[in-house]
Amino acid sequence: MIRLAPEDFEFFDVPIGDLPLYNQDDDGDQAPAVRRMKAAVESADGVLFVTPEYNRSVPGALKNALDHGSRPYGATSWAGRSAGIVGVSPGGTGTVAAQQHLRTILAFFDMPTFGQPEAYIQWTDGLVNADGTVGDRSRDFFQGWMNGFAAFVRKQGAPRA
Repeated sequence: MIRLAPEDFEFFDVPIGDLPLYNQDDDGDQAPAVRRMKAAVESADGVLFVTPEYNRSVPGALKNALDHGSRPYGATSWAGRSAGIVGVSPGGTGTVAAQQHLRTILAFFDMPTFGQPEAYIQWTDGLVNADGTVGDRSRDFFQGWMNGFAAFVRKQGAPRA
């Protein structure tokens, strides 16, 4: 997906695997990994969520990161940042339930979320080439999605202070 972005867009990975489990008791003294994640999110105009679906919802690690980023109350890192959601699964519904749950959470965070086209992707042979590029049969869809997301982020502008 990142390779399909306009040249003036910069993407960076925000690791979440090292975050401790969210505990409200730690809001006053957040772990270094939490502060690092929040600073990374706050440096961005938008967030591209690429998620699998676990048990018809978002993975626990993603929910944990979302909770950390929204705390302490009143100091969310998410508000005002444009969001895009893509998911891939082996099933025909292609992460539709996870994405709907995520959209509900992002609405509460006041994150304007790119709506169309939706990207509920079923994993098939040839979806991604061995070198990590998008396969020929899917390239036009993904390019259109990325072009739309980029236009959405530009239209939304930088997050409000």
